[in-house]
Amino acid sequence: MFDIQNYASFVGAIFVFQLIPGPGTLAILNATARTGVAAGLGAVMGTLLGDMVYMVAAVLGLAAVMHSVPALFQGLQWFGAAYLGWMGLQLLRKPIADVSGAPEARKSGWVYFRQAFAVSLTNPKVVLFFVAFFPLFLRADASSLTLGVMMAHVTLLSFLYQAALVLVGNAVARKLSRLPWVRRLATRAAGAALLAFGIRLAFDNR
Repeated sequence: MFDIQNYASFVGAIFVFQLIPGPGTLAILNATARTGVAAGLGAVMGTLLGDMVYMVAAVLGLAAVMHSVPALFQGLQWFGAAYLGWMGLQLLRKPIADVSGAPEARKSGWVYFRQAFAVSLTNPKVVLFFVAFFPLFLRADASSLTLGVMMAHVTLLSFLYQAALVLVGNAVARKLSRLPWVRRLATRAAGAALLAFGIRLAFDNR
């Protein structure tokens, strides 16, 4: 679909990545718990904008590689499968830290937007992730339009998940973010899923 290989796996992987409780997710939960839905949505938009910057950088580089060095593109596909497997193993082994903190003063949604945007931009490994992720679902002869469609999928599905996280409500979102067993379960499940995706896609790329 949309010239994306393994479309179901592509969509499933995006949702799995959202389940990983990273800095962006914690920034969104914090903004929602402190100030409410408007602040939470501000943090969501900041996180998405930061991710978009890295996605554009990754896509521009991939578009050049796809059309000029097909062999290197195939190497990126193998690297992507290995990278997903490595991420999965790291999440399966990762200790789950306590993220509770002291109360903060109430701030506007614009402040949380800027904070979330900064958090996203200070995580440069995101561009490495997109460079590894996109080639797994592309053919070497895919058009630039396919890359644009993939970016739109990531942005839309990320927005839906993160907005739902905000709309869950202040108390519930805050409680879930501080229950170690919930965070541990989400992290381990995401790790197992990423490892499975990496293995499957490695076989598909043979």
